[in-house]
Amino acid sequence: MVNEVAVVLLFGLFGWKVAGLYTGTGVLIAIVSGWTIGRLRLERHVEEWVFKTRAGDGLDDERLEWADRIEVGWRAMKEIVGKVWPYVLAGIAVGAGIHGYVPENFMASIMGKSAWWSVPVAVLIGIPMYSNAAGIIPVVQALLGKGAALGTVLAFMMAVIGLSLPETIILRRVLKPTLIAVFVGVVGTGILLVGYLFNVIF
Repeated sequence: MVNEVAVVLLFGLFGWKVAGLYTGTGVLIAIVSGWTIGRLRLERHVEEWVFKTRAGDGLDDERLEWADRIEVGWRAMKEIVGKVWPYVLAGIAVGAGIHGYVPENFMASIMGKSAWWSVPVAVLIGIPMYSNAAGIIPVVQALLGKGAALGTVLAFMMAVIGLSLPETIILRRVLKPTLIAVFVGVVGTGILLVGYLFNVIF
């Protein structure tokens, strides 16, 4: 939820108050989200193969030489990568397909502070897009320059970074749809609260 590149860039663009509030609320969302999902006892919605994968299965408890450790690690890595690579490629393909496509004029027009629905709409627009923090900050700056509200723009940025569709596709190989939906719902709710909070304060 908190990206160090975004913190530095936000500090340079908007000062320590914005960067500090972004960091604090992002950490709080991460903690509350993890605690909430943990309390729901959703381990049954993790794919079974994850719990069956153990490094060193079938080996004795004796001390392994370095060559043996490397061989065990290599076998485990090939097994895991063999199961997740189609999802990784699908996620990369989705991200590449929409990379750089951010309709700034349209988004700025709906990201006004007065519209209560602007924050959830910004989050919904941000989820299908994909970018890292360094790539999305210039978009954030452009949207703010066109009059978009700070909280709405930050909610958009956090959705792009924390709830991107490519990452969700990759997670599908490890998590079942129910757990992915809970993850998106809990984190999305936190992002919405941050957006409204920033709009009230700034």
